[in-house]
Amino acid sequence: MAITSMDPGPGATALQAWGGEMAAFGSNETVVDKVLPDMLHLIDPHWYQFPPMNPMWHGLLGFVMGVLSFISVTGNGMVVYIFTTTKSLKTPSNILVVNLAFSDFLMMALMAPPMIINCYNETWVFGPFACQLYACAGSLFGCVSIWTMTMIAFDRYNVIVKGIAAKPMTINGALLRVLGIWAFSLAWTLAPLFGWGRYVPEGNMTACGTDYFDKSVANITYIVTYSIACYFAPLFLIIYSYFFIIQAVAAHEKAMREQAKKMNVASLRSSDQANTSAECKLAKVALMTISLWFMAWTPYLVINFCGIFDGAPISPLATIWGSVFAKANAVYNPIVYGISHPKYRAALYARFPALACQPSADDNVSAASAATACTEEKPSA
Repeated sequence: MAITSMDPGPGATALQAWGGEMAAFGSNETVVDKVLPDMLHLIDPHWYQFPPMNPMWHGLLGFVMGVLSFISVTGNGMVVYIFTTTKSLKTPSNILVVNLAFSDFLMMALMAPPMIINCYNETWVFGPFACQLYACAGSLFGCVSIWTMTMIAFDRYNVIVKGIAAKPMTINGALLRVLGIWAFSLAWTLAPLFGWGRYVPEGNMTACGTDYFDKSVANITYIVTYSIACYFAPLFLIIYSYFFIIQAVAAHEKAMREQAKKMNVASLRSSDQANTSAECKLAKVALMTISLWFMAWTPYLVINFCGIFDGAPISPLATIWGSVFAKANAVYNPIVYGISHPKYRAALYARFPALACQPSADDNVSAASAATACTEEKPSA
């Protein structure tokens, strides 16, 4: 009957004790445990309440960043190369497209490798100064990309809405805009290095960004004003520009249809676009541009505002999405502003046939490049 006893035996007892010790040890671990000593002074007490992230998330983040980096560096590098070496693409408007691609190229080329290494180590391993530089670079390239897209929208607004009454942008004008964008962005992103705002490791401990838990007046005012200058203002201006662009194109299309009816012809176009009007194409591109822009930068804004205004709890895992969505912006920008350009696609096909599809005839009225095409050729009355 001793065999049927409820006594678990010494082996089972030892196993249970070991399991209890492991559970107790695990319960005391935090996401900060792997942070190097020289980084601890930058860690907000908020993060000490969270257990370590599952290594799967670090591996997944590193893999995604590697894929995004490869696509972005290749795509944006190709845009810069084609636009700067093709004579027909060297126009004032395309200088803005090149600047956008160059900024996105630098963002992923310089920022993805450190994040991948940190994901492997599951913490930031490059020290406090590199953390400051990393956060500053991310903020700089992001702000440059945002305002470059705004300037592209302005250029399209100037050409399409104002038409022949618009003052065309010159090479010097485009270069001055680019210089102004970089100077404006650099001023905002250097401010935390001089005391207005602060850069610290993010909750996943593999990247650095703004400190949205510091409730000091200087830090809150920085995040709010920076958000206005580099999120709300550009977003409003982009929506404003595309709204009137679509309105102008729609009015033009309506006038052409009415004129065609008076002349008793099907269309005034030499090559009628079957089933797809110009305003529909432009509306789709405008909607895609604004939507992708909104998707890219809104998660970061929400995280920052939730932090400084205690809007919602922020976990280390949640901070991953801000990094991923913002850096994904560098992947689809060359698609929206480069690959959709018919002359770019033609040049890409001529030099790298395996990487591009030859543009079809109706690509010449691509809505995504409408303004650029208008600046390359004198607009007709």
